[in-house]
Amino acid sequence: MDQRQSADRHLRRPRALCGLLAVLALLLGLTACGGSGDSGGATSGAGSRHGAGQPADRVEPLTGAPPAPRLPATVRSADGRDVTVRSTDRVVPLTGALSEIVFTLGLGDKVVARDITATFEQARKLPVVTRGHDVSAESVLSLKPTLVLAESLTGPDEAIAQIRDAGIPLVVLDPAKKLSDVGPRIDTVAAALGVTRAGDRLRQRTEQRVEKVRQAIPGREKRPRVAFLYVRGSASVYLLGGADSGAGSLLEAVGAIDAGKESGLTKDFTPITSEALVKAEPDAILVMAKGLDSVGGIDGLLKVPGVAETPAGLDRRVVTVEDGVLLNYGPRTDEVLRSIADQLHGTGDR
Repeated sequence: MDQRQSADRHLRRPRALCGLLAVLALLLGLTACGGSGDSGGATSGAGSRHGAGQPADRVEPLTGAPPAPRLPATVRSADGRDVTVRSTDRVVPLTGALSEIVFTLGLGDKVVARDITATFEQARKLPVVTRGHDVSAESVLSLKPTLVLAESLTGPDEAIAQIRDAGIPLVVLDPAKKLSDVGPRIDTVAAALGVTRAGDRLRQRTEQRVEKVRQAIPGREKRPRVAFLYVRGSASVYLLGGADSGAGSLLEAVGAIDAGKESGLTKDFTPITSEALVKAEPDAILVMAKGLDSVGGIDGLLKVPGVAETPAGLDRRVVTVEDGVLLNYGPRTDEVLRSIADQLHGTGDR
């Protein structure tokens, strides 16, 4: 098998996983402009619009003058290809998480389009050319990009191949699912942009901020069990996160137990059932802010089968974080951890 065949094989994704991720991304996009329903008294997370005094939905670029790219730069893409980048004049990141890294490195002025999940203020006025895992190759190519950044779950495969066949340098990154993925993702994006020194600074800043939050987490004899629920009431989507949901690393970092994983759920998401929630026995529920809106706040969430019977439901203990930030695993992950810690323990570091 030659290198191209191996790379193409790497890009083929299991149909079930791709379908689920596409649905999640589409539903997130459909609710990106707002939701309905009161939050029902829930506390709110990083960048959330629910609570007063929450930080604005902005990224914080590195201080000082924007870095000057040193090009050409050759990087190893997650699909096994070596990609040479000769210009960063027109960058198209195909996920919100990758956009966040580019902007935070100080090269936001080079970004010419965004994915619908890039909702932070600096990117909001850019044209939308993708919806999560539903890329429009024609829209991307019409902007004449000099670099496209994607994840290995970005698709469809035909669109990715069309962009690459057009001669556009396309760097693929593996999706981030845990805190240890943050540094390598920053390194790869910075290398592709030709700004490795800025990447070193951003990685160090991010890791220091994450560690500062972790050090401030109070020790507890009994760690709270937290279930991550993905809900979209308008589309009747109710899912319970398992070991591969991406939330487990965040919960463990703030001194909590991932209730879905602990109850034996090995997949990323499983349809919510009363039996599954009873087995998970969460003390608190983690949910995206717009998802909570979509079911009518906490009162609506308690109507989801099984939720009201859990310790979390009985105590109305719900933790929310803004949709476009929660699972990004990037430069704002410290804000996510701080928000979850504050809401769980009430004593996060500020």
